[in-house]
Amino acid sequence: MTSGGASESAARLEVDRATILAFRRRMGSLDERLPRSARSFRRAAWAGLQDSVPRAAVLALHARVEDVRPDDWNHPSLVQLWGPRFSVFVVAAEDLALFSLGTLPDAERGRRRAVDLADALEARLGGEERRYSAVGRDLGGHPNQLRYAGATGRVLIRWDGARPPTVRVVPAPDIDPFDARLELARRWLHVAGPTTPHAFATWAGITPRGGRQTFEALGPALTEVATPLGHAWILADDRPSFGDAASGRPAPARLLSSGDPYLMVGDRELLVPDATHRRELWPPGTVWPGGLLVDGELVGTWRRSGPKATMHPWRTLTATELESVEAEAASLPLPDGDTPVRVTWVD
Repeated sequence: MTSGGASESAARLEVDRATILAFRRRMGSLDERLPRSARSFRRAAWAGLQDSVPRAAVLALHARVEDVRPDDWNHPSLVQLWGPRFSVFVVAAEDLALFSLGTLPDAERGRRRAVDLADALEARLGGEERRYSAVGRDLGGHPNQLRYAGATGRVLIRWDGARPPTVRVVPAPDIDPFDARLELARRWLHVAGPTTPHAFATWAGITPRGGRQTFEALGPALTEVATPLGHAWILADDRPSFGDAASGRPAPARLLSSGDPYLMVGDRELLVPDATHRRELWPPGTVWPGGLLVDGELVGTWRRSGPKATMHPWRTLTATELESVEAEAASLPLPDGDTPVRVTWVD
């Protein structure tokens, strides 16, 4: 791929690992929490919040916004849908089109499948909201097929994490799918930059060709940069922010949920240089743990079961770092707020 239309006369920006991580934490609001508001929720979900058991989207909000509550996955300013990679996402309601139409298949066959499923679902629901398992069986197939309809922007879900989701149909967003994809890529670049067309395509669940075409269409909105892993791209408007990124101060500790935007970038080698640690954070064939972020670095994994949080650090933490992690765990917005979080450390 070429530089995506970036000016060849501009001096090539070279960014080291520390600057990249500082930029991503800053753009992702991980160094300092935002004040509680619908606007902050939208900012926290700028690249969407992947949801999974146990309430990953709420934990991702908590890492970025003050005073998050256990039921904020259902905040009026947010919606749930089957978004990128057909996964459950929580996004700002006003950004629904980006995370749905932006992932619509390029091939006519895939688009037709999504639209036909949305049409059939609308006819079956008749304006009601029902369990997806029941309506999926009514349509004569496995309920999971309904996930493909999410790319139309017409299908929303409500999933509390304990029971199968319900589905409902809403009016189609009034935006061209490719325009939605361009904005989706801008969101991704702003949070995950520097990044590549392939990394964007993998995250969005589109073809590699679709990723390349998207970056090429962004043209002069992109700037090519040199990273420790090779060439990648950022938004041209974000270039000044790389100079400011190092001036920020990382938070003492953040507990990142499985699927957190910070963990979903394509350059895992940059995030976690040690191969053994990468396999622990992104284990193949099993449910991923969360990431233990201490003073701006991923230093281990963690899992939660009810009020018990198990921490698996990769190095010996100082007494101050241990206290910071345990304080962060104690602040988690759990459904049963009266039960204190118990932290267990595992070597």
